[in-house]
Amino acid sequence: MSERKFVVVDGSSMLSTCYYAVLPREIMFAKSEEEKQKHYDRILHAKDGTYTNAIFGMLKMVVSLMKKQQPDHIAFVFDKTRDTFRRELYPDYKGTRGVTPEPLKSQFVLMEEILKDVGFQVLLSEQYEADDYAGSLVMKFREEISMILLTKDHDYLQLVNDEYNVRAWMVQSRQEKADELYKKYYSFYSVKKDEVNLPEKVFEYTSDTVLNEEGVRPEQIADLKGIQGDPSDNIPGVKGVSSAAAPLLREYGTVEEIYRSIHEAEPDKKSLKALQDFWKNELGITRSPYKAMTKTSEEELCGEKAALLSKTLATMKTDIPIDMELEDFSANAYQEEKVKKWLKSLDIKEASIFGTGK
Repeated sequence: MSERKFVVVDGSSMLSTCYYAVLPREIMFAKSEEEKQKHYDRILHAKDGTYTNAIFGMLKMVVSLMKKQQPDHIAFVFDKTRDTFRRELYPDYKGTRGVTPEPLKSQFVLMEEILKDVGFQVLLSEQYEADDYAGSLVMKFREEISMILLTKDHDYLQLVNDEYNVRAWMVQSRQEKADELYKKYYSFYSVKKDEVNLPEKVFEYTSDTVLNEEGVRPEQIADLKGIQGDPSDNIPGVKGVSSAAAPLLREYGTVEEIYRSIHEAEPDKKSLKALQDFWKNELGITRSPYKAMTKTSEEELCGEKAALLSKTLATMKTDIPIDMELEDFSANAYQEEKVKKWLKSLDIKEASIFGTGK
């Protein structure tokens, strides 16, 4: 395996994080959308009124990434709409999310334009989400080069694979959290933090890290969400089974195999009791999830149907046709001078991004 690295940046989560990180207090604590809109003029913006707070943070991250981590290849993936194929499967998918505020929406469009102009490949479409493109990039190129996923979205953990050297650079909410993980996993080996060379607030997840932190292997992340659900995406999961999900998956491997074991035992009361005793005594599941997992209803999505649909919703696509070769993503295409031109046009001080007054 080559030591070169291909970094796939989750542009949507990155830009959103940058936007909310530096919002004025008046907007952060406003109680209504109308009240928030009254203070939009306090958001960082250029002289012509173009909002720039999210662009500022993301460009600072990108410039630092190119200088310090020096990827050989790089791509940015974005969400374009919430009305992807997953909404066709489940209309309430991401249904709890509010409308994207206009100052952020406009910066998505401009950020994508900037990234393309300075030499990066940007992938997005009406049909698929950012993580589907990330998954497809990993599957297309992982045999040629080490792949790194820069994101805060735990869905991406399902792509981590030690055999192909696919890792996730997970952005933590605070630097302290990243430092805690570093001490937990690296201090035993006397590895100095600066030797790891990760971006700020980032910790690198390998397959072992995923297992230790999530309780399941990377390839089981979608199964885990199938049972536990995912409130951030409004994926329902199976209500009342959350704590049993990881031990069940460690034993059976997949959602489908869990239900196969249930269906095999159900015809015989003794077998069903023996199965639940096994869950309790051998897997440490104190409260049987059987009733919740086998619940049926005409009015609500529950039980096996909910588990299988939720797993499908949480599973990244890895087969989107990408008609580009590895060299199309070469970091050599990056043009720093164009970044500086954009900074000037957006009234962002160069020193605040590059750390110099040049």
